[in-house]
Amino acid sequence: MAIGTTAKAATGSTGSTGTAAGLRAHTFLRASVALQTVAVLFQAVTAGLLLSTSYGETLHSVGARVMYGSSMLYLLAAVLAWRPGGGSPRPVLYATGFLVLASAQVVLGVAHVPSVHVPLGVVVFGLSVAVLVRMPAVRATRRTAGTRD
Repeated sequence: MAIGTTAKAATGSTGSTGTAAGLRAHTFLRASVALQTVAVLFQAVTAGLLLSTSYGETLHSVGARVMYGSSMLYLLAAVLAWRPGGGSPRPVLYATGFLVLASAQVVLGVAHVPSVHVPLGVVVFGLSVAVLVRMPAVRATRRTAGTRD
């Protein structure tokens, strides 16, 4: 993929990411995926603390709420990047999948089923990192009146 097609490929759109609204929507989408990835990483760290400290359960419980909220924020950002931002609907499908996985994580955690909860958490983290890495940053190119291609 050529460098010049990065903005188009990042959202799967037909070039509408060049607008200010499209750039803001994509930036919000990227930030929400980054937040989700950090929240899932925090959950992995607090899972270890859960086994070794008295305050691990509290941190893991708070982290679960943050992770679930970040998954909802990711879905909101994906919808905003798709409809008003003019981007691809594909991130909406990814975000919906993450929200379903986050819901399963919450249910499995509350039900104390670590044999499924822990491996699913590893999968969620890996998928979140993969989405974040595959989502290139979109840079706005400013043109002046006298600039030529």
